[in-house]
Amino acid sequence: MKFIQTEQFVGIPAGVSVYIKARSIKVVGPRGTLFKNLKHIDVSFSRVNAKLIKITVHNGDRKHVAALRTVKSLVDNLITGVTKGFRYKMRYVYAHFPINVNVVEKDGKDFVEIRNYLGDKQVRHVPVREGVKIEFSKSQKDELILEGNSVENVSQNAADIQQICRARNKDIRKFLDGIYVSEKGIIEDY
Repeated sequence: MKFIQTEQFVGIPAGVSVYIKARSIKVVGPRGTLFKNLKHIDVSFSRVNAKLIKITVHNGDRKHVAALRTVKSLVDNLITGVTKGFRYKMRYVYAHFPINVNVVEKDGKDFVEIRNYLGDKQVRHVPVREGVKIEFSKSQKDELILEGNSVENVSQNAADIQQICRARNKDIRKFLDGIYVSEKGIIEDY
């Protein structure tokens, strides 16, 4: 079944500017600038007024209309990123061998360095993505805090760190060691 016209609305808060040209979206806010290319999704953008954007799909089937809601969520995440920012907290879990985590710089790029995971001599390196700031918690022992404007970069960095610390060839019910996301949300600065 085709839907003749389906639309979603995105509200723009004060202090945020949204520029749309040929389905490329640039959002400028107090925390910085984010850019998203949506040329692969067939939607049309129109500005209703200074504080509202309408996203429309014409003659779309069920999956095309579902992509419309995804585009709305992507634009909402861009706006949230430039106003409030995103924060992920990760905790180290170990039974016997304490995990050592540091942020090191190699060849001009930052890496998260993980040592002594399950007593391994292997040093694991995870590259830090653009716009992600990593710090160690002062109030909580064995906690890593990832902050940034782009929810995609922050969450992917957290997933990379979690996935590099998997217990391979062991019973994962017994070997629970690793670095896991304990909390995620927005930074309450705005």
